[in-house]
Amino acid sequence: MATRITDWRPWDEAFWTATGRRVAYRNLWISVPALLLAFAVWMVWSAVVVKLSAIGFKFTEQQEFWLTALPALTGATLRIFYSFTVPIFGGRNWTVISTASLLIPALGIGVAVQNPQTPYGVFVVLALLCGFGGANFASSMANINYFFPKEKKGTALGVNAGLGNLGVSVMQFLVPVAIGTALFGSLGGAPQQAIEKGVTRQIWLQNAGFIWVPMIVAVVIAAWFGMNNLDAAKASFSDQAVVFKRKHNWIMCWLYLGTFGSFIGYAAAFPKLLKSTFPDIDPLQYAFLGPLVGALARPVGGWVSDKLGGARVTFWNFLAMVAAVGAVLYFLKQQSFAGFFAAFLVLFITTGIGNASTFRMIPLIFLNQMLARVRGQGEEADTEARRQANKEASAILGFSSAIGAYGGFIIPIAFGSAIKNGSPDTALIQFLVFYLTCLALTWWYYYRKNAEAPC
Repeated sequence: MATRITDWRPWDEAFWTATGRRVAYRNLWISVPALLLAFAVWMVWSAVVVKLSAIGFKFTEQQEFWLTALPALTGATLRIFYSFTVPIFGGRNWTVISTASLLIPALGIGVAVQNPQTPYGVFVVLALLCGFGGANFASSMANINYFFPKEKKGTALGVNAGLGNLGVSVMQFLVPVAIGTALFGSLGGAPQQAIEKGVTRQIWLQNAGFIWVPMIVAVVIAAWFGMNNLDAAKASFSDQAVVFKRKHNWIMCWLYLGTFGSFIGYAAAFPKLLKSTFPDIDPLQYAFLGPLVGALARPVGGWVSDKLGGARVTFWNFLAMVAAVGAVLYFLKQQSFAGFFAAFLVLFITTGIGNASTFRMIPLIFLNQMLARVRGQGEEADTEARRQANKEASAILGFSSAIGAYGGFIIPIAFGSAIKNGSPDTALIQFLVFYLTCLALTWWYYYRKNAEAPC
């Protein structure tokens, strides 16, 4: 199988039916597990920190919140660079490199947690290295965007991101199971004595890192032999840097901070938030459900957005997010765990739908603008406009995901600070006000009658 494809025209129906569809979906179905593992490694600290004190680590609650936040900081920052890597290195090549890089933090965590004398600084470095996983999203989405025609982009990007986001929930479900058994025998190291609520039991916290190693290796091999580099995706950094001059790039970054930033921020903070606000609850029994419903909502959001339009879905979704935060605040004041948890699940669902609808908007905004500039200039100009729109949209998909990922840093820190001062209410009110600004921007630029860029 040729790893490099020189002729790629997904908008040509005959080409798509004969060749494009098969190639595109093969790349998509290898991209999905690669992205799932990236998210699992990125967010693994949200499950690890709740067990550190039980096995003898003497970190403060604020320090533990920082460990859940730091991967998002580096992940978001690295996404800025990863946004432009696919046209430079090739989608297949970069998937192999970026997925293999996950081995570094996975192995490092497995070693570090086995010694209670490991300095906090080592954990900080490992948390920062987990940002490799978060950065992968930018290049993965940019890559998949090149493979599909515009009418299938929402669904394809929704599947890639939604099933990739599922890595957070898979991790939060799988880690508690993995640390409860000697999964790797003597190769994995000795167990730790965990003391929780006066009960002592053996756990293998190192498995939180080690469990991903064989899966990462398998996906790297699959990507090497099964994915493709597209010549149509080639571009230098300077070619792509034009997106920084596009107004709608910055507006969509703000909106994506409201959707994906909320998803990843809540996913990172949720276990610690549950433990802090409802101390009698075991957070790892419930925390995985939030990212699960959020991730599963994303492909649905992509499909609905393809049918109804991204701007319409995004507008009503932000309205639902405002209502969901209001419900979370109400049940928190009532100290009702059932109500609080149910309202938070609704909030997670809206983040997933909004993730997909905003990403569906981006390719169409720039395609429509490019086609409008060359209208009436002939087929050759039309084809070149589509190629340029694909390049810009892919760069913006990656860059906006970088800005959005900072939510994974902002939200845990906001919750940590608010809880230190007495209650998470302050943080939730700030998030609600932010969603109102997103609602207003969506309506003004994309949804109202005679909007500047309807999509």
